[in-house]
Amino acid sequence: MSELKSILFIINPKAGVDRVKAIQDAIVNILDKSVFDIRFAYTEYPKHGIELARKAAADRIDIVVSVGGDGSLNDVVTGLQGSDIILGIIPKGSGNGLARSIGIPLKLEKALEVINGFNVQALDVGMANDHYFISNTGVGFDALITKAFEGNDARGFKTYLSLILKHFRRFKAQEWILNIDGKEVREKAFMITIANAPQLGYNFFIAPQAKLNDGMLDIVVIREHPSLLTPVIGLQAFMGAIQQSRYVQHYSGKEIRISNPKNSIMQVDGDAVSCHAGEPIGISIMPKAIKVLVP
Repeated sequence: MSELKSILFIINPKAGVDRVKAIQDAIVNILDKSVFDIRFAYTEYPKHGIELARKAAADRIDIVVSVGGDGSLNDVVTGLQGSDIILGIIPKGSGNGLARSIGIPLKLEKALEVINGFNVQALDVGMANDHYFISNTGVGFDALITKAFEGNDARGFKTYLSLILKHFRRFKAQEWILNIDGKEVREKAFMITIANAPQLGYNFFIAPQAKLNDGMLDIVVIREHPSLLTPVIGLQAFMGAIQQSRYVQHYSGKEIRISNPKNSIMQVDGDAVSCHAGEPIGISIMPKAIKVLVP
């Protein structure tokens, strides 16, 4: 009889005790216990997931599963860097950008069946300054909305949409200098997204052509445009056709630097992160840096 694989579920419990119990019960009932030795850990404060994932690496756990949203997933990815631990994903957030990008079902029971299937694929991981990301990072309007979303008690797509509608008419495009693999480009942009995965979440495809295992980053620049067209560009993104807009420019590269003398914020996998105003943001790709359970 083969040895059981140790599997640790790192659960973000902020949704409440009853929900956590339901998740645990489903895990115990559905996961193949002839294959897996099931363990649980719970985040207690911001970025605790990084510590728990690092401890799992030190304890030589075989698989670590993030149970939560994109922010929780980013913490686990960060904590697992430098290890050979396999990452699993149970999407329980609002946007669930990576899960949607790689086809992991949002329904708990079906996501657990992906783990039972044990199909492992190596995916790329990005780095923005000293922050890891697996889906995307960006500046401009998206970073502003991410910051506003974090400060809002209500979650979900309706809240995200209401913040977009509140801010988009007043937001002004800014001048940016991009250096992509040594080539300098200047853009007056509404937002710039550096994408490893095709979408931001909520089925909003910012970079439909992006692949998570090609060793490249897709740079999507939404240029200055009439505010009335922002909803049109958004609709094109939901249809997977944002590249058809005349106001959208696409680049690709491995090493990117973004500069703007006034910028002091970026978003990293849906979390707002401060950066030093005037200092370039350095972004790079680490090919096949993490092993992930995929459908």
